[in-house]
Amino acid sequence: MNRKQLILVFLALAIFGGASLVLLKRSNQSWSEPQGKMGQKLFPNFPLNDVASLHLKSQEELHLVRKGGMWRVQERGDYPANFSQIGELMVKLAGLKISQSEPIGSSQLAHMELEPPGKGAGSGTLLELKDEQGKMIQSMMLGKKHVEESSRPSPYGGGEYPDGRYVMLANDSKDVLLISDPLSNLEPNAEPWLNRDFFKIEKPQSISLVSTNATNSWKLTRETETAPWVLADAGADETLDSNKVSSIAGTLSYPSFVDVASNAAPAQTGLDTPLLVTISTFDHFTYNLKIGRKTAEDNYDLSLSVAADFPAERTVGKEEKPEDKLKLDKEFQANTKTLQDKLNQEKSLGQWVYVVNSGLVDPLIRDRAQLLVEKKEEKPADNPAAAKPAAQSTPGATLDVSPTVPGALPEIESPK
Repeated sequence: MNRKQLILVFLALAIFGGASLVLLKRSNQSWSEPQGKMGQKLFPNFPLNDVASLHLKSQEELHLVRKGGMWRVQERGDYPANFSQIGELMVKLAGLKISQSEPIGSSQLAHMELEPPGKGAGSGTLLELKDEQGKMIQSMMLGKKHVEESSRPSPYGGGEYPDGRYVMLANDSKDVLLISDPLSNLEPNAEPWLNRDFFKIEKPQSISLVSTNATNSWKLTRETETAPWVLADAGADETLDSNKVSSIAGTLSYPSFVDVASNAAPAQTGLDTPLLVTISTFDHFTYNLKIGRKTAEDNYDLSLSVAADFPAERTVGKEEKPEDKLKLDKEFQANTKTLQDKLNQEKSLGQWVYVVNSGLVDPLIRDRAQLLVEKKEEKPADNPAAAKPAAQSTPGATLDVSPTVPGALPEIESPK
């Protein structure tokens, strides 16, 4: 081999070696990039306080929007949302970390449930976060949940539990990321996001029902908070059942609702001809409840209005000392402010119609007769013989009841 040929061989080896190094570097880079994401935050530098809207979309849609400093559920007529629940979610999103990262092709998206919404069984749930100007802060597709096999299988089945979720960022459609939180509450269902603060009736003084049938209407009153309830205009044969009345007062202490109703026409819900329940309290509140028909789900549609007429000044006692007056005046002002705040919150509830469970409504709409002690029917005497008519006999004769021959008539002794 001459010198020229030797130079060509070395040149070829150099070219081949350089190409190998380039390929090896690219290969190492393709493996190291996904691995390098492990442990990193899913949303670096996430401005959670700038988020002003949250949009979820799969088969249905949900919009949580911040308006006037308050989060609201757009699909429920801008009903107030649960602020603490949204705040907890934002903190969670800011802290999410990547557990695993792998390249993904378009053919694998359906298997990982990462297809866009509306693409069938393999579609995922779209999450979009925007600021007040509508600018996109973050967007990602929520896919299949990662399932872990439990080391202690339950005797009731279900030995698996979700411990993570596959997601894909909108700005990185080439990689599927696994996070160590299933984000199970991120579903486009409005009901779980509603603020559950409802009206609360304290110290009721009177309760009345105006029924569509006047004979079923009634009114209960009491003189003090501890006095017994009295049925207004009670008849002579009407005795109030105290046990049934106590259940009415108890159901008003902590009322709750199932959901905020959709915009159904009053004629469909029965709110065009409702039952009317009015409750007045010793704190000067008046609650007017309109109740529609019972639904197939054992619920009612209910609307309410709340009013109050608080005294402007406290009634001063006859022998009240100056130092006591100052203290009592401060307590009166503080209590009035608390009641006014309660009124403002409960008055705002009148903008919507609520779906409430029958457990709240049924005790309030009992017929008048159902509030009374049941009348006991008189039963016949326990002795059957006493109920039979006395035997007829001939005057002056004695009836012989001694045994007789079967079929023979007893003998009657003649009068002496």
